[in-house]
Amino acid sequence: MKLLKIAIVGPESTGKSTIAQQLAQHFNTVCVPEYAREYCKNLGNTYTLQDELNMFYGQKALENTLLPLARPPYIFCDTTILTVKIWCDHLFGDTPQEVKDAIQENAYDLYLLMDINLPWEDDPLRDFPEQRAHFMKIWKTELQSLNAPFQVISGLGDNRFQAALTALATAFGNF
Repeated sequence: MKLLKIAIVGPESTGKSTIAQQLAQHFNTVCVPEYAREYCKNLGNTYTLQDELNMFYGQKALENTLLPLARPPYIFCDTTILTVKIWCDHLFGDTPQEVKDAIQENAYDLYLLMDINLPWEDDPLRDFPEQRAHFMKIWKTELQSLNAPFQVISGLGDNRFQAALTALATAFGNF
């Protein structure tokens, strides 16, 4: 059975980590955590382009390391290197070509784009509570420019998890 790579993406504070972990647990498979979360703990919300590249390489390495441990049909990725592009464009006005190239080469079978309908939760690693709608538009634009299959996941609590399950069943059938 083919291993389907599912990316859980979206603006800050939209429940990406929660949904990624819930789905991995539900399907008894691997959840690739967000590398940047650990990396940024000591940066104090001051990022350089080199930090973004370090997060790019770290996320790629983490995903490649955990991929062989996944149990078909799914592996769930709590963010992707596309996040690095979005942050580089926002913070520095452009993205290094190696990141852009890797995004083209590293496709996912489905992106679950978490909607901004959850209340904002403060976290020292989150930066832009007032710009979630702006970043939601950017995510949609980026995914559309990649011709990537994606589904917006809305709802609160268990409804959000059920929406994610429904998106998977619609895309791939029931497993």
